Amino acid sequence: MRDYKDYYQILGVSRNADEKEIKSAYRKLARKYHPDVNPGDKAAEEKFKQINEAYQVLSDPEKRAAYDRYGEQWQAYQRMREQYGENFQPGGFESPFGSFQEFIENLLRGGGFEDSLRVQRTPRDIEQTLEISLEDAIRGATRTIQLSLEEPCETCNGTGVAPNRRQTCRACGGAGRRRFGMFGLEMHCDECDGTGVVGAPCPTCRGRGTVRRTRTLTVNIPAGVTEGQRLRLAGEGAAGANGKRGDLYLRLKLRPDPRYERQGDDLYTEVDIDYLTAILGGEVSAPTPHGAVQMKVPPGTQSGTRFRLAGKGLPLGKGKIGDLYVRARITVPKRLSPRERELLEALQRLRTSQEVKV
Repeated sequence: MRDYKDYYQILGVSRNADEKEIKSAYRKLARKYHPDVNPGDKAAEEKFKQINEAYQVLSDPEKRAAYDRYGEQWQAYQRMREQYGENFQPGGFESPFGSFQEFIENLLRGGGFEDSLRVQRTPRDIEQTLEISLEDAIRGATRTIQLSLEEPCETCNGTGVAPNRRQTCRACGGAGRRRFGMFGLEMHCDECDGTGVVGAPCPTCRGRGTVRRTRTLTVNIPAGVTEGQRLRLAGEGAAGANGKRGDLYLRLKLRPDPRYERQGDDLYTEVDIDYLTAILGGEVSAPTPHGAVQMKVPPGTQSGTRFRLAGKGLPLGKGKIGDLYVRARITVPKRLSPRERELLEALQRLRTSQEVKV
């Protein structure tokens, strides 16, 4: 296997050392091996570089945690965090090349670094969530979205090295990969970070090899889409160093609608029915996501009665549509005209007299 840098050993501290111990050890060693104290001493200069590298990692809680867990592959983890942000979680995040565990295993098997860590050098498919309204899902719509991605720097072609200051990496001969250990496992070259070139940092990306770009895309949402469905936008994913792009997949999510309650494949809502229509029967206008419809109300309808409107709910895919259930909410007037009161009182006397006879 490749040489492993033990940062704790370099600083001469235990793995349980706290921040104060690490800082004290670093200062002591830095004073001892500083180039100003050892002019012309190449060994001291190299030692000083190692001390600084070790301190940069162990003094940063996040880097130290990654180093403690993944050892020599800690930088791979860090760069995946930079590439995919806070959503990246080891063992759980699924990338185009598998989980982080699979990523590490690929490296240990000798998988090329360009096939594992530096995926930004090749076109890559990405997936994002797009929230849409119920009307968008039913009728279709056109939406404009902003897409921000880390992509290969065009100035340095993703190498991180200034074009006019490039030199072929001597360690790997420009291949970006080297063979390590008795089994000759092929792994990425640390000297050039898998790019095959070394030199001054690119002024555009400052040596990162990637820059963040924001693009505005127009998305056509077809009618009848469903929750969780994916829309594919060919050639709109992350770009590789060759300029080609992967695909963008938008996973649709329905925005909650205040007018409807969703239960499984069906929708539920309420409609006001005046007391006379509830008593005598008739029709009322019932709102649905597909447009208002006239709903028949039988005589004697009680408050809370549910009516099923088949095919007036959510799109279910393959041309199928769920149902809409309408709950009756009986309303009574707050004010009555003298004539209305007179008639209702007469009706009340009539019903009372009939109850007495019964």
